[in-house]
Amino acid sequence: MYQYDSYDQAMVDTRVEEFRDQTRRRLEGKLSEDQFKPLRLMNGLYLQLHAYMLRVAIPYGTLDSRQMHALADIADKYDRGYGHFTTRQNIQYNWIKLEDAPDILADLAKVEMHAIQTSGNCIRNISSDHFAGAAADEVADPRPYAELLRQWSSFHPEFSYLPRKFKIAVIASDSDRAAMKLHDIGIQIVRNDAGELGAAFFVGGGMGRTPMIAPCIRDFVPLDQLVTYAEACLRVYNRHGRRDNKYKARIKILVHEMGAEEYARQVEEEFAHLLEQGIEPPLAELERIRPYFADPEFETGLPSELDRSDPEFALWADSNTHPHKTPGYVSAIISLKPVGGIPGDASARQMHLMAELAKQYSFDELRVMHTQNIVLPHVRIADLHALWSQLEAAGLGAPNLDTIEDIIACPGLDYCSLANARSIPIAQRISERFAAKGRTRELGELKLKISGCINACGHHHAGHIGILGVDKKGVENYQLLLGGSEAQDTSLAKITGPGFDEAGIVDAVETATEVYLSNRTEGERFLDTYRRIGMEPFKEALYG
Repeated sequence: MYQYDSYDQAMVDTRVEEFRDQTRRRLEGKLSEDQFKPLRLMNGLYLQLHAYMLRVAIPYGTLDSRQMHALADIADKYDRGYGHFTTRQNIQYNWIKLEDAPDILADLAKVEMHAIQTSGNCIRNISSDHFAGAAADEVADPRPYAELLRQWSSFHPEFSYLPRKFKIAVIASDSDRAAMKLHDIGIQIVRNDAGELGAAFFVGGGMGRTPMIAPCIRDFVPLDQLVTYAEACLRVYNRHGRRDNKYKARIKILVHEMGAEEYARQVEEEFAHLLEQGIEPPLAELERIRPYFADPEFETGLPSELDRSDPEFALWADSNTHPHKTPGYVSAIISLKPVGGIPGDASARQMHLMAELAKQYSFDELRVMHTQNIVLPHVRIADLHALWSQLEAAGLGAPNLDTIEDIIACPGLDYCSLANARSIPIAQRISERFAAKGRTRELGELKLKISGCINACGHHHAGHIGILGVDKKGVENYQLLLGGSEAQDTSLAKITGPGFDEAGIVDAVETATEVYLSNRTEGERFLDTYRRIGMEPFKEALYG
């Protein structure tokens, strides 16, 4: 994984001292909250319902045991003993004291981490495929390019005050495991007919109040021009994006209203201009970065057979592992979704354990998934049982990847000042309901996502089943959506009809699954059945 050079370290150390002085002046009353707010947001510090929340960047989801141990120590020392992993591959702490924030940033800087650009109208944390560098189906490791984009976008003076926040994802497989088409810019590393590597650019996706799927505006950009093309995309947005209306400020609105063809035309014009200026980082910089992402020293001749004598272990291995490019290895997924638990939460004790397991079994590397789970990317198949035994003992061995128990949920009204309804209790009740009835396995792949408001931090638009919490005359109400996908078959879920109360939405989810089970054909997922039979059978069962 990437290691800071002297410039990176100086950048974060300088920011820590700058923010320490700003915080001191705020605590002394020399800065008002209105004056301090943009300063703290530049450092990932939000003021939520009950306390400050700090969002820490984990670029493209990659970290090592030293960093995970540090995150656990922060949870113990400055929070209430846990952290919350998010859909942008970051971690959030929900109970931060303002006077502690500079010390937390200083602790992060010691392990090459920070909270810069995790908030504000700037380019946020660059996300990527959580199996990058390990997946058998990728044409290249996308992380060196994600790192190049991270360096380009950090403190970029032209893009430090965009019309709205901006999110970029980079993948290198036809299997989209990063919701790439639902980003402001989605980049897929591809190989053309001549065998050359390049990048397809998808621009103008996003969820929130007006969800949209990004169109492909160019299907091949040479990799030595990737940053220049990204800059052209942002320049056109920065020039024309709405700043007078925050609900129309995202690039998805610009691309929609301008039209993808006209937007692409202006990008090409800007791209040609930038090529003349020669802004692309020198090839030497990419070559400096690339060795940090070299493969570990994988062993050869390892056994690929799985000992299935323990049925509980076999169930976990079937559910929570992903094929690896190297024979004898898999990527192992650690579920942060125990039945009745809070999706994405991990205690300090669990984080310390995951750090040690990464060091013992996965070449000292972990990944944060946008689905709020953790990956050990390089695990020998022969070590899986020993790994699972330790996970199971720590409450991290749930065999539920991509099932109805593997719920994405935002913090909702329990923490967030923007939320209209709670997300966490709904997720807990749903997982408990289906686990108690023993229906999880029978339902197979079923991706359920919950947001506590229209901002869609829980990705409800992209759920096979989505739930949106709204305020209905002062009462929490939950809309049910069906038919979304954030994978390569990207689609946006549609609202079934009138919303439900807290008990009713759990019943409604169960009703929807019953319609699926009674209508599915062999091999069909919930999403496949919904697409085949349409909304009406579900509406009839839900509303009569």
